[in-house]
Amino acid sequence: MTIQNDAWITEMAEQHGMIEPFENSQVRSGVISYGVSAYGYDMRVAREFKIFTNVLNSIVDPKFFDPKSFVEFEGDVCIVPPNSFALARSVEYFRIPRDVMTITVGKSTYARCGIITNVTKPSHSGSKGVTLVMMPQRA
Repeated sequence: MTIQNDAWITEMAEQHGMIEPFENSQVRSGVISYGVSAYGYDMRVAREFKIFTNVLNSIVDPKFFDPKSFVEFEGDVCIVPPNSFALARSVEYFRIPRDVMTITVGKSTYARCGIITNVTKPSHSGSKGVTLVMMPQRA
């Protein structure tokens, strides 16, 4: 298995709908870059967030989150309070072919701001849909 380049990613996106919407170049004008790059694709985070806050409960059980612990928010900017995190989705919809494996990693631009991205639904062979991300912020 080889790492595929921008020409392959572009062909798969434009001819086979692997990424929608698809940006065939790196967009950088006044925003954090997104779109196809030499050997990858920088996806965007949508405007809808679920922000975790633990003000109503002292126990956090990762298997049974209390729905009251999440605040739904929509906007261009999401402020994540200390000791919290936000759930988000990608703007792009991915249709990963069965014979392809992808690796999703956080963007260093966010890491330099103290925001760590954890992909909670990796894009594996044959997967479809959006990729969820979790963005904790250090206290």
